[in-house]
Amino acid sequence: MEEIECNSTYKQCIHNMFPLRDSIDVLGPKWRIQILVVVKYGNESFTAIQKALEPISPRILSKELKVLEENGLLLREISETYPTTIRYKWTAHTESIVSLIDTLKDWGQNHRDHLFK
Repeated sequence: MEEIECNSTYKQCIHNMFPLRDSIDVLGPKWRIQILVVVKYGNESFTAIQKALEPISPRILSKELKVLEENGLLLREISETYPTTIRYKWTAHTESIVSLIDTLKDWGQNHRDHLFK
């Protein structure tokens, strides 16, 4: 892991933490990585995502999808057919975090016994 330089000033240390903090702000909330994973595996409609992530509420799912879309992690596609359908897709930006998601999953699997005592 790359060392975060915190030897100089407090202000510099905080500045060097921005990339980590930004990542956690976008990916950290409870549902976001789970939403990305279920979309990756074919659950692309709002209803399919909600069903895969029960008990997520429609309001929370809508909010989280919007944040992921605003951050370039999901693409919202609206069909030109009737009835209109909306699908969510991964972006190239999302592909760049696959190894991070796999690492988090592996860490959780390896430390599961110690996490929820």
